[in-house]
Amino acid sequence: MRIITISREFGSGGRELGKRIAESLGIPCYDQQIIDMVAEKSNLDKDYVASRSESDIKAFYSSTIAHSFTMPNYALMQSVNILSEEHNIIRKLADNGDCVIIGRAADILLENENPFRIFVCADEKSKLARCRSRAENGENLTDKEILRKCKEIDKKRSSYRKMYADKKWNDASAYDLCINTSGKDIKALVPAVTAYINEWFSK
Repeated sequence: MRIITISREFGSGGRELGKRIAESLGIPCYDQQIIDMVAEKSNLDKDYVASRSESDIKAFYSSTIAHSFTMPNYALMQSVNILSEEHNIIRKLADNGDCVIIGRAADILLENENPFRIFVCADEKSKLARCRSRAENGENLTDKEILRKCKEIDKKRSSYRKMYADKKWNDASAYDLCINTSGKDIKALVPAVTAYINEWFSK
């Protein structure tokens, strides 16, 4: 079974790379679909589920612990339930067969499945270019604001991963392949990456 996980810096093009790898291999890719499944099963708003999906429950607990002595913290329990449901769905998707799963510490959750683990990074110039190319009409953020957003999101992803693994989120030794997409066309990288993946799974 071929399970491929994508961990990525914000703005590195990791999501696009994951989708293109899945298309090249002829297998499903799961990203936003996981949020949709959790929201449907939990009967919650998709945006709310997404906001809790990669949050550090330990940090959230610390910010609300003062209230927990006097009353049940429903927001905390709801966040725990969302993460639990997300983990169940990720494991079920992997059980269904070959797939690419983007983010959400899938490489750690599916460790027993021996996934091919990819980490994608890029320099600031490339991140800025990708973020601007995806920006909605009327969005006028400065370069400094965009880079601050990238760092904030990456910090959340790193904190989330710490709940499940000792190695740092961007520690190269935790992955089977690290890809620096700086100045690169994501589409052009796919043939070499899929060839490497096929070779890795053949052994």
